[in-house]
Parts: sequence; structure tokens; C-alpha cells
Amino acid sequence: QVQLVESGGGLVQTGGSLRLSCAASGSPFSIAAMGWYRQALGKERELVALITGGGIISYADSVKGRFTISRDNAKNTVYLQMKSLKPEDTAVYYCNSVDGTGHVSGWGQGSQVTVSS
Repeated sequence: QVQLVESGGGLVQTGGSLRLSCAASGSPFSIAAMGWYRQALGKERELVALITGGGIISYADSVKGRFTISRDNAKNTVYLQMKSLKPEDTAVYYCNSVDGTGHVSGWGQGSQVTVSS
């Protein structure tokens, strides 16, 4: 079992930046990949960015060029740097971890990101 604790988020104006952090504990060495998802009010949760243990990264088309996912293995922490934020980026952001069998091993508690116009 992996415990994920998020930090960051908040309120920012259009065009601003925020950074989310997600620290893993418990069984961090079992993590094969970590991702960031978001869920806007009334919408389904969607994948925003993903990073594997081997450093393979993928992004949703809607955030490419604006968001950057990174991972600090020494700190068992994954980050999501968000720039040029838009009102449509407003959502609750969740990090998750996936083990070597492809199963989700943990979810963060969620971080509210609100972008004002």
C-alpha cells in the first residue's frame, strides 16, 4: 500500500503558475509510474500527465507545452508544474501511483486548483 500526500494548489489568475507536489510513503519502491489526474465540477476524472520509473512522460493534449511533470526519486515525490493557467484548468487535481502489475496502488487526497478569469 502506498500513501500519497499532495501539497500546493490554490487560487491563481489566468496566465499564472502553480506547482503541485505529491509525496509517496509506505511502499514507494513498488511504484512503477505516477500520474496526475483532474476532475472538474460535473465532469469525469481525466489524466493530465504521467511519468514512469524509466522517465517516459506523457501529457493530455490540453496541457502540452504548459504543464511539466517531474519526479525526484530521492524524495519519492512527483511534481506538476503548471504555467499559463486557464480558467478551464480549474479542477481538483489528484496524484496516483501504479505498481508493476498496472494496478493503482494509491491516490492523493486531492488539491483544488482554481484559475480566475
